[in-house]
Amino acid sequence: MISKRILFVLLVSTLIQQLANAQVERWQQAVKYKMDVDFLFKKHHANGNQRIEYTNNSPDTLTKVFYHLYLNAFQPESMMDVRSRTLPDPDKRVADRISKLIKADQGYQIIHFLKMNGKPAKYKSVGTILEVELPEPILPHSTVTLEMAFTSQVPLQVRRTGRFNAEGIEYSMSQWYPKLCNYDYQGWHANPYVAREFYGIWGDYDVKITLPSDYIVAATGVLQNKNEIGYGYSNNEPKERPSKLTWHFKAENVHDFVWAADPDYKQIVHKAADGTILRFFYQPGEKTTENWESLPAIIDESLTFINQKYGKYPFPEYSVIQGGDGGMEYPMATLITGERSMISLVGVTIHELMHSWYQMVLGTNEALYHWMDEGFTSYASSEVMNHLKMNKLIPGEYEVNPHHQVIKGYINFALSGEEEALVTHADHFQSNTAYGVASYTKGEAFLEQLRYVIGEKAFDKGMLNYFDTWKFKHPNPNDFIRVMEKTSGLELDWFKEYFVNSTHTIDYAIDDARGKAIYLKRIGKMPMPLDVTITTEKGEVIKYYIPLEMMRGEKTGDRFYDGFTVLKDWPWTHPTYKINLDMAAKEILKIEIDASQRMADTDRTNNVYPRLMSPEVIDK
Repeated sequence: MISKRILFVLLVSTLIQQLANAQVERWQQAVKYKMDVDFLFKKHHANGNQRIEYTNNSPDTLTKVFYHLYLNAFQPESMMDVRSRTLPDPDKRVADRISKLIKADQGYQIIHFLKMNGKPAKYKSVGTILEVELPEPILPHSTVTLEMAFTSQVPLQVRRTGRFNAEGIEYSMSQWYPKLCNYDYQGWHANPYVAREFYGIWGDYDVKITLPSDYIVAATGVLQNKNEIGYGYSNNEPKERPSKLTWHFKAENVHDFVWAADPDYKQIVHKAADGTILRFFYQPGEKTTENWESLPAIIDESLTFINQKYGKYPFPEYSVIQGGDGGMEYPMATLITGERSMISLVGVTIHELMHSWYQMVLGTNEALYHWMDEGFTSYASSEVMNHLKMNKLIPGEYEVNPHHQVIKGYINFALSGEEEALVTHADHFQSNTAYGVASYTKGEAFLEQLRYVIGEKAFDKGMLNYFDTWKFKHPNPNDFIRVMEKTSGLELDWFKEYFVNSTHTIDYAIDDARGKAIYLKRIGKMPMPLDVTITTEKGEVIKYYIPLEMMRGEKTGDRFYDGFTVLKDWPWTHPTYKINLDMAAKEILKIEIDASQRMADTDRTNNVYPRLMSPEVIDK
């Protein structure tokens, strides 16, 4: 018989363990979608029956749920339409096109009924959000069944989704079904669709799509009825085809489902070195065939590099699908326009593939942390493209640092006065340019600045740790920074607060060199640790490293900067700093701050002493 004291100790131990786990294993909702869709191509309608098993893993009781009705955005006077027409620099793919759509070419989603556990629920469509009052609460840690019937009208292709894109792909079916909004530790995320970012619940999808048998379908997931379908999936090609075919796909642990259909698709199947099945769907032609046939081997090599550097791809298949209006990522698939040069085709495919790590597996809330998806994806894509250039798989010169031009681009925009902080919600930037620079350019610059701060070895290890720690858990910026702190042994909250929460910029200067001292000055509002390189008249190179006091440590050397002497910390409150020398300043030929030019210093002319020695020194 167990004593009360032992039971108490066991209970306390269990609670402590649960609390400890809760800090890393943050709860999240779970879904299982089952959808049967009859696609009426003459009307461009998808009539669907949807059944969702929704598990409330939160500690909260839910009295409402919300669905995204994305296709409702493609109607005149929708939020997407008005926002596009009132921005100073609208996306040219959208511009005023939605306002000009006639009724037959618009998008919409109609809900015919909605039940929870067999009981009717009250609901109303408010733009692109379906608001649902439940017939009874969903209790914590319980599972309910949500059933509905819906009709989606597919609009003319304007942005991402739609029919008859510019390259002649008949159907690009993204954001096509009523999709449950996510509820997490911050509450509901029922953001209206105004063309920017997405956030979803991981779950399992079981989808059947019925349409005329001359169409070939590419989709998220794994096709379940290959023998029935044929089309290169099976050696048992049917001799006679019915007028319609049902394509049955299943996908596990994904947060969305995309498909595309065209009668002229050709499929290339390639088994990658890691066992992943790569599928490529495109329309053969003078503008596509040669490049698309070369793509599988390049993506195979890329996948090997990505798996080693950023974490193992966890899904069994990945499909590259010609469609959409540019490039857009989805679980286990991407839609890309396909009539491109070879370098452009590889570039867009690599970028969308990298989203499989920073959106499909890590699943950050893109509306709030757009830069953690687009910026991290852009950073990794630059590294992958550089790897391909080094191995002569694509044209172009290998670069020691492929992020150099991105840093310059961020600096130029920061100096324009138009920059908005990374904490800005994706939908609320005052210009498309500010959103693009923040999400892609500054997001990439964020990682390059962090690599400069903590050193390359800790950075590379941290990127792998981040993926392994937070995959399938919706991390936020603090979660990422904590991984990097644990990996590097440095305190980094200051870096996140300056670079993410503000638009403060970096600018350091060599103020003077006289006697036996060098005098440095911080002009910009953002503090950073400094690499300072001295070249003497005798040709000797001396390297110093000045940590920030609030880092509580210093980086280790890397291929960009090594063999340095660590000097005393620089408190962020002090605008100036003195380096004491063992030689007279007159014996120095050159002094340079950040000789590797990785730091996003907004004025490099004052980084070199004496001033303006040569254009090569100022802008390598």
